[in-house]
Amino acid sequence: MTPQPNPQAGAAVKAADRAHVFHSWSAQELIDPLAVAGAEGSYFWDYEGKRYLDFTSGLVFTNIGYQHPKVVAAIQEQAATLSTFAPAFAVEARSEAARLIAERTPGDLDKIFFTNGGAEAVENATRMARLHTGRPKVLSAYRSYHGATSTAINLTGDPRRWPNDIGAAGVVHFWAPFLYRSPFHSDSERQECERALQHLEDTIAFEGPGTIAALILETIPGTAGIMTPPPGYLAGVREICDRYGIVFILDEVMAGFGRTGKWFAADHYEVTPDLMTFAKGVNSGYVPLGGVAISSAIAETFARRPYPGGLTYSGHPLACAAAVATINVMEDEGIVGQAAAIGETVLGPGLRALAERHPSVGEVRGTGVFWALELVKDRETREPLVPYNASGEANAPMAAFGAAAKARGLWPFINMNRTHVVPPCNITEAEAKEGLAVLDEALSVADEHTL
Repeated sequence: MTPQPNPQAGAAVKAADRAHVFHSWSAQELIDPLAVAGAEGSYFWDYEGKRYLDFTSGLVFTNIGYQHPKVVAAIQEQAATLSTFAPAFAVEARSEAARLIAERTPGDLDKIFFTNGGAEAVENATRMARLHTGRPKVLSAYRSYHGATSTAINLTGDPRRWPNDIGAAGVVHFWAPFLYRSPFHSDSERQECERALQHLEDTIAFEGPGTIAALILETIPGTAGIMTPPPGYLAGVREICDRYGIVFILDEVMAGFGRTGKWFAADHYEVTPDLMTFAKGVNSGYVPLGGVAISSAIAETFARRPYPGGLTYSGHPLACAAAVATINVMEDEGIVGQAAAIGETVLGPGLRALAERHPSVGEVRGTGVFWALELVKDRETREPLVPYNASGEANAPMAAFGAAAKARGLWPFINMNRTHVVPPCNITEAEAKEGLAVLDEALSVADEHTL
């Protein structure tokens, strides 16, 4: 589709937005949202006709890109057949979506509880764990994001939690491994793994194992920095949880459904949790949908005991029809394998080449179409390009980098001192190289702020 400029329509959209839309995570008078006219594949465009290559996948959810015709058609067909129905009934789209998801989840995660998104999935997974164990506490890592509902935001380990933290949610935070900025002063992945597991053991011992219902981890943390865990860490966490009767929850809301080059990031580590949360890529974000994949042991807890939770739109037919179509498209078009290949042959090598040329790049990490560049002032000291949770003038170097990328037609994902490279899983080699070329130019702006 060729963008057709229509500035007058764009001005009307922008005016209505500014008059009536209350945006999340924002000081309302300090933002200037782009008015979007359309999108297709890996691109979107504004009403001026300027096109952007989307290296954010929306919010890391358009895993098959925008406007895939088979998913659009499936939503249209479902709307014509049965546009909505209450969750207590068996509905074809709902049943088929659950079957397709359960076929791909690891181990015995064969029961699917549907939610409207990832935060509600985390909320319900935590509730299930507490009811299953009869214990109150949940362990969660710093450098994590689990959503914005009451429980999920308290589980989160980034600054968005601070103004929302009620201090009585039964959440205990601990340090997960991150070798580049190791809290354990490690000098190897093996050492980082061993020390992180010992730290976790110590945290459990001092909190009281019998008080801990669950431990939740993003399999590969997303917004917090795409830190792939060292070999053996997740298996070690699984063993610790088993030893103390703690429910192990993996949050795959961002990493799931092909983004890491596997159906789920857990497949890289051959670890099966007791509960797994998902959303985003399950239907490429076309209609809001999330859920919890539940192990047989936890499902048995509620076999004859009612689960005290539910949502009006749980398993909404339009959302589930989009999920069925998305999963089938991913299978038919080999999109999971494509994500793995583009990461191995284009994005990984290309980003590492950028790191060699740009002193602002401290580390490159990731897999599939799930990458992060850690931007620094000084490679030797690893001082971040901007301070932790910087805003305003303190964040000027990252703002300048972002503006340079957008001016050149690339929409970047920026969080703190990082830019994440998270395009659709079916991005083409040519599109990926186009994005890398723009990053190369934009990083020159970041380089101006290095020591």
